[in-house]
Amino acid sequence: MASTVSFSVDTPRGPRTVSVAYERSGSGEPLLLLHGIGHHRQAWDPVIPILAVEREVIAVDLPGFGASPALPDGVPYDLATVAPVLIGFCEAIGVDRPHVAGNSLGGLLALELGRTKAVRSVTALSPAGFWTERERVYAFGTLRAMRLAAESMPLPLIERLSRTAAGRTALTSTIYARPGRRSPAAAASETLALRGATGFHQTLAVGRNVLFTDDIPGLPVTIAWGGRDRLLLRRQGVRAKQTLPGARLVRLPGCGHVPMNDDPALVARVILDTSR
Repeated sequence: MASTVSFSVDTPRGPRTVSVAYERSGSGEPLLLLHGIGHHRQAWDPVIPILAVEREVIAVDLPGFGASPALPDGVPYDLATVAPVLIGFCEAIGVDRPHVAGNSLGGLLALELGRTKAVRSVTALSPAGFWTERERVYAFGTLRAMRLAAESMPLPLIERLSRTAAGRTALTSTIYARPGRRSPAAAASETLALRGATGFHQTLAVGRNVLFTDDIPGLPVTIAWGGRDRLLLRRQGVRAKQTLPGARLVRLPGCGHVPMNDDPALVARVILDTSR
């Protein structure tokens, strides 16, 4: 069952109150799960039952996504703000230096938390921030097209499409290699999450100048990339390895940009291996 916690965090505009929705399950060392842009915490549902056997799993809706309210007016959705928000969130729920796994935007945030040593280990699945300018323009254009399509579809059409494998392919094939595996309810809810994400455009706006350029020595780090990622192309994983020479680079065969649904067992194993 989802919970919401509110806490104060220092921002470039001074202290502000932020609220974050999250779900907590399992037992063991804490593991924080971060989703990508336009998505929500339910992206992790396929792997949570596996992870929760060994870890206390905390899946969050990033500010401005899913059930989490937008950041206060004027507060930017950049790394310098959102990473401290996540640290403040962990403090608010009594968690000290969790392991962290993130996908896409969440992967970039996970790496930033690792850079500041706020976490014990980092698993980044197709993380943002290792693109060329041309690759970034392509990815951002694709994301904007996905958002526009979600906004243009009435709810009855979304629900109708979600009931068939072909319809789920139309809704989600950009991010999943095996969209037919997504449940009808999940495909519909994540389309609505994309449509209603209040932080979507602000996150894209600050992302224009984002590149991750720092190594993370002294911390277990895994970079994993789907072999069928159509949004952030897998050659970006090679750049990530060059930036983070101590990291483990793992290929996820048959997986798309959001691999948790395409191969839950493989993704869970990669995360658990890193956090061990």
